[in-house]
Amino acid sequence: MSDDQQRDQNQSKSQSQAAPAAPGAPAPGPQPEPIRFFGTSWVDHDNGYALRRAGVAAGSLAAAVAGAYLLRFAYEGLEIGDVGPFLSISVVVLFAIASAIAFAKTWESFGRRPRPSSDEAALKGLKTIGFIGSLIAYFLRSLSEAPGEKLRRTEYEQAVAEFGRRRSARTGNPAARRPKRKK
Repeated sequence: MSDDQQRDQNQSKSQSQAAPAAPGAPAPGPQPEPIRFFGTSWVDHDNGYALRRAGVAAGSLAAAVAGAYLLRFAYEGLEIGDVGPFLSISVVVLFAIASAIAFAKTWESFGRRPRPSSDEAALKGLKTIGFIGSLIAYFLRSLSEAPGEKLRRTEYEQAVAEFGRRRSARTGNPAARRPKRKK
């Protein structure tokens, strides 16, 4: 989902939150943003949160190992093809650099949202090539929390606090107020 689509979705969520709640509808106020593989279980660490975190950690590590074996077989294919040492070394260096950049960018994305005009779109191909770095970053982050949980938690807590301030500033029903006297 693109940033524009997420922004539009968040705006529509905030507009729907302003409307009065119908019976059986979620409580008014900001709703937590779901995280891939975790949904909204990260808020209260319920609904199998620890098990999901262990599964995500194991899955991302297994995918990284499988990817490393896949790259090893590709390298052996280059060796069998006798392409020469320059190309073989170049391929290894390319994947190492791409993995390092993908790791850094993925790790950075867990702590802050990318700016709309950032180079994230330009780095998509590089992150795809360095997929092992992204998987390792995902594995390491899931050892301590759901990837992106800290960022979403701070945003959610700020939204809840702001909503509470706005709610507490209101007094009574504005439609029931007496009109102001003219001087």
